[in-house]
Amino acid sequence: MIRTLLFILLLLAVVLLAAAFAWLNPGAVQLNLAFGEFEIEKAQAFALTLAIGWVFGALSATVLVLKLLRDRRKLRKEVRLAEAEADNLRSLPLRDDS
Repeated sequence: MIRTLLFILLLLAVVLLAAAFAWLNPGAVQLNLAFGEFEIEKAQAFALTLAIGWVFGALSATVLVLKLLRDRRKLRKEVRLAEAEADNLRSLPLRDDS
């Protein structure tokens, strides 16, 4: 509940900041890319840059999460094997060779 409320407030703050940026910075900017030139509004360029950064960050985080999930799966398997070995050792009869 609180997490959802914080997310909504953060999203609202970003939208308000974007609207303020667009209102304070009217006009277009020319982008010269390797494959062409584009003229785009400053607010659109800002939003596009933000979106590309968000996608790149999400992809980077996904790689890390997948690595952690793989490590977790490996550790769970090792724990199962160690527990099985401990159970086998507990079931062995005690011998006194003295």
